[in-house]
Amino acid sequence: MGLLNQGFWLLGVLFLSSLILCRADVHHYDFFVRESNFTKLCNTTTLLVVNDSYPGPEIRVHRGDTVFVNVHNQGNYGFTIHWHGVKQPRNPWSDGPEFITQCPIEPGTNFTYEVILSDEIGTLWWHAHSDWTRGSVQGALVILPAENETYPFSTPDADQTIILQSWYNGDYKQIIDQALSTGIPPRQPDAYAINGHLGDTYGCPNDTLFRMQVDYEKTYLLRIINAAMNEQKFFTITNHSLTVVAQDASYVQMFTSDYILISPGQTMDVLVSANQNLGQYYMATRPFSDSAATPVDFITTGVFQYTNSVGGLNASLITLPRRNDSNAANSFVSRIRNSNVTQNPPMNVPTDIDRRVYIAIATNSIPCNSSTCLVPNRIVASLNNVSFVFPRIDILQAYYNRSTSGVFTEDFPLDPPVFYDFTGNLTGFNTNASLGTRAVVLNYGEAVEIVLQSTNLGAGGSHPIHLHGFSFYRVGTGTGNFNNVTDPSSYNLDDPPLINTVHVPGGGWVALRLFATNPGVWFMHCHFERHSSWGMDTVFIVRNGTTAETSIRPPPASGMPRCPGT
Repeated sequence: MGLLNQGFWLLGVLFLSSLILCRADVHHYDFFVRESNFTKLCNTTTLLVVNDSYPGPEIRVHRGDTVFVNVHNQGNYGFTIHWHGVKQPRNPWSDGPEFITQCPIEPGTNFTYEVILSDEIGTLWWHAHSDWTRGSVQGALVILPAENETYPFSTPDADQTIILQSWYNGDYKQIIDQALSTGIPPRQPDAYAINGHLGDTYGCPNDTLFRMQVDYEKTYLLRIINAAMNEQKFFTITNHSLTVVAQDASYVQMFTSDYILISPGQTMDVLVSANQNLGQYYMATRPFSDSAATPVDFITTGVFQYTNSVGGLNASLITLPRRNDSNAANSFVSRIRNSNVTQNPPMNVPTDIDRRVYIAIATNSIPCNSSTCLVPNRIVASLNNVSFVFPRIDILQAYYNRSTSGVFTEDFPLDPPVFYDFTGNLTGFNTNASLGTRAVVLNYGEAVEIVLQSTNLGAGGSHPIHLHGFSFYRVGTGTGNFNNVTDPSSYNLDDPPLINTVHVPGGGWVALRLFATNPGVWFMHCHFERHSSWGMDTVFIVRNGTTAETSIRPPPASGMPRCPGT
């Protein structure tokens, strides 16, 4: 049934795509990536950035367009760029994660990405996908409706991108390199930022506030991106309601809230009406965490400023949920449902499953044997007790060229190797993990369910898990340990949200469903960068179908970046 259902769905998507793509445009951008100086918190820091800006340039196109981005590495070390949330149909060559689909773009070289947009609509983003360089190499990808296509709500008077960020006084790559070398967890950020501005809460008189000027009785579409390194975020605008209309480049059933919760990697489109008294109102963000490893609880501010307003701001007006308010976080997430509008892809939730992958998420520890270690044991992270090791030759080229020996194996465990009370008291439990580069292999067209189970190993807490190459339906979630007999009866198969990054609740589980109709090599990882750096990653390989149209495209004729030492 899974293969039959996905076949009908694919025909529908192809028909929709043909309507969208009949007037699709091609865009060309140049990214010059180099070190630039920035002064914040009364300190000057050198960062790797694109076109000397933080955040980097916004790409603004229409649904179904194709974008070519020529990336010139004028910096001091290699990196890659990922187009977060873009499915890249049959084109993993331009997906971007380092040593998964390509090797890094080395200093003094360039590489052109072909970003193929299909049914995505709304807001996505791009960022580096090497070490921690995404902390400064990042920007928005705005996908406007196609020509002759409308919004499924009244057209806003204007839109504004809001990027939530982590700010470090220091080079992001050096921070994680030092942490991995010594075995000590990476340090906390020095501040949080909104569109590169730190606001007025950190004590440095030279720091700037992001100001969004609005006109009375106008409606604005906020395109909110959480680009923070390790922090889920609450966000609000004082005295104003936020109407959520899209998440992860897919429309949702509209609902109104005083705040949003947005995880690293996620994007959210929100309408706000400038319907209050003329004045200056704080927009504000703070982290959320239900983990024992808590982030620093900074509140970062911007200003929602009416034209011709007078008077000052009052910090006491900021009302945000507490940093550890799990009820506020889970309540918000539970309200997000898919919208059955014509602008969305036809709803196609797998009802009969060909393959279930049940993954337990954990942080672990292993001996730290390097001569640079400062501790006897270092933290690693794992999926099904496998802590991912990045190869030195990228997995896609090894798979495509059938030269996988010594690069990866196709035996990622489809279930936890040991079943235990994942969310119970694990005092004294063996925290070891195995190291490996192990992939999940799926047949083309399979109906797949992925159950992500949080555990109390390590610091516990929730996780933002991102899967490249796909959007998936979040069909179920619950507390405690997943039960594959009783829990599926609670699934929402009618209007589950279609997303690319999912909030896995601390002390609970989430179930995802998709059809494996995008052949290629696709990375799955936690979007907390420290967790991904520690090994909370794996790879899904989708085999080719039976036709050229269901098979991986050939690599670009101009070639891929060369792997180090080759």
